[in-house]
Amino acid sequence: MRDPYEVLGVPRAASSQDIKRAYRRLAKKLHPDTNKDPKAAAKFAELNTAYEILGEEDKRKAFDRGEIDAEGKPRFHGFEGFRPGAGGGGFGHEGGFETFTWGPEGVRRSSGHGAPGGQSRAFEDLLNSVFGGFGGAGTRQPFGAEFETEEFAPAGRGRDANVALTITLAEAAHGATRRVRLPTGKDVDVRIPAGLTDGQQIRLRGQGFAGAKGPAGDALITVSIAPHPYFRVEDANLRLDLPVTLYEAVLGAKVRVPTLDGAVELAIPPGTSGGRTFRLKGKGLPGKAGTGDLFVTTRVVLPAERDPALEELMRAWQRDKPYDPRSDMA
Repeated sequence: MRDPYEVLGVPRAASSQDIKRAYRRLAKKLHPDTNKDPKAAAKFAELNTAYEILGEEDKRKAFDRGEIDAEGKPRFHGFEGFRPGAGGGGFGHEGGFETFTWGPEGVRRSSGHGAPGGQSRAFEDLLNSVFGGFGGAGTRQPFGAEFETEEFAPAGRGRDANVALTITLAEAAHGATRRVRLPTGKDVDVRIPAGLTDGQQIRLRGQGFAGAKGPAGDALITVSIAPHPYFRVEDANLRLDLPVTLYEAVLGAKVRVPTLDGAVELAIPPGTSGGRTFRLKGKGLPGKAGTGDLFVTTRVVLPAERDPALEELMRAWQRDKPYDPRSDMA
């Protein structure tokens, strides 16, 4: 796989916000639901893998340090190097050394400092570490060495399966269960939690591709929220443009307003200008700080057909009761 920075088209010094913006821009462009290019699905999966690494601070640091590769798998660096002239064990820094062992738990890296003994002792320690001198139950740790063990992903682990899923705004708000076909050919029911946001991932552990000698990978479901014909999303809030007639704006009225929970009645006061915004509390999306609100902005709409009577009324109004709504503008 290509370098994640190259996939997202961002420099290595890019901020987390730059990375997020680049991912969202490319995700909309490559989403299989909108891009009919046969290669779009593969590119979208590559994009998700890149964002999984660079979108998480810890994984990004690990990649920058060379500890994981472009697929998020641990890199095997081997030994730090044999230093014949070094004191102590003769490995790494001041006799320190690292060993890698493979077992049922996967790759394990051990590091420590051997006691003085020169090159022959260090080489003996190396052979012991490679051929089973360390790590098993009841085995000795030569010369009083102390070790620190770090766990890696199990050897032979299967690849992750990347899937794109588009849901409705109502499903994102209320939660849902969707049946998804994985690249492995398996169908699974995916639970969409209420309050999920565009671009978030759902991880199904062990539902990826089978491993050669280790556990299966995970399924990564990247969720996109389809555009809604009426509502615009702003964090946990929703915005809606509400068409009203000229007489409703002048005389006032009670009009029905759509929400994600069903239509509600909104009182339009007499003399309401176009562009006035009303707030419907708690009619937005679930969020970390609570449920957002729905902001309804009136848009005065004239009849589609010209009306001579209305035009004559406006001429009389213009002549007898002129006013300037732009008087306070430079």
